[in-house]
Amino acid sequence: MPAIRVVEPGFQTTVQDLGRPGCAHMGVSPSGAADALSLRLGNLLVGNPENSASLEMTLSGGVFEFEGDCLIALTGSDFASRLDGMPAPNWVPIAVKSGQVLRCGKTRAGARCYLSVHGGIDEPLALGSASTHLLAGMGGHEGRALRAGDVLRVAVPAAPSRHVKQVHPQRALRWLATDVIRITPGPQAHWFSADSVERFLETPAMVLEEFSRAAIHLAARRLELVRRDEMLIEGVCCGAVQVPPTGRPVILFVEPQTTGNFPKFANVITADLPRVGQLKPFDKFRFELVSFDEAREVLRQQEEWIDSLE
Repeated sequence: MPAIRVVEPGFQTTVQDLGRPGCAHMGVSPSGAADALSLRLGNLLVGNPENSASLEMTLSGGVFEFEGDCLIALTGSDFASRLDGMPAPNWVPIAVKSGQVLRCGKTRAGARCYLSVHGGIDEPLALGSASTHLLAGMGGHEGRALRAGDVLRVAVPAAPSRHVKQVHPQRALRWLATDVIRITPGPQAHWFSADSVERFLETPAMVLEEFSRAAIHLAARRLELVRRDEMLIEGVCCGAVQVPPTGRPVILFVEPQTTGNFPKFANVITADLPRVGQLKPFDKFRFELVSFDEAREVLRQQEEWIDSLE
């Protein structure tokens, strides 16, 4: 079967699928693709089940040599990728011959690019998932980011799956735009003063260099507590907007701790989690507070769009 040899790994390239939900009671957060929408679309473009393992590249991509003929797709951010020196566009399937080399550069916009291959990356499952959990050192390829010299086997293709011929770039990117991140009220939203919440929502936030798959720290207007109760430790989830004593919010992401005792002002809506996955340091955006009904409607529209792809 074909394989992919890592010539250069890039800044942080990992094997990811859609993660391992349901393991928080064991202290293991879901992990999985930071931009699950792009991973799903990449798998559809190469005829894989949507949860197949792919490569997630962050900020700058790697150099990969293909050992065997493959069908690949690049999705997510534009990393100015080239196959044997020729442009390799995002959002379309690309036939690759044995011996060809794919070079993915630095991001032109957004934070993450995904490389999917027909059959998926063949890695053993850990708690039901092939996704790399960097903090736990489990899953993926030896539980870590890729290194030069790693060889990734391509799995035997599963039973015939849905195969999308192309994805219109602008229609995909509108779901990944990072100018607005929509949120619903969190369990402790009423702990913060109405005036500070209003100022917070009116003023753009900026992503700081404290940026990882675990948490995204923000420079934003300070949220002021009106209650001083000491919180009991409780569970946290991906997308929770947590407010530590500094008053500066933190978006907990795909590899957070599973419990915490800081109040949670809000939670990013499910349909906008891929947008969070495309945030990078110094990006500016605005939070928009929406109702739970609005959040469900946006997710319904997103899923209908995916289902409509031919």
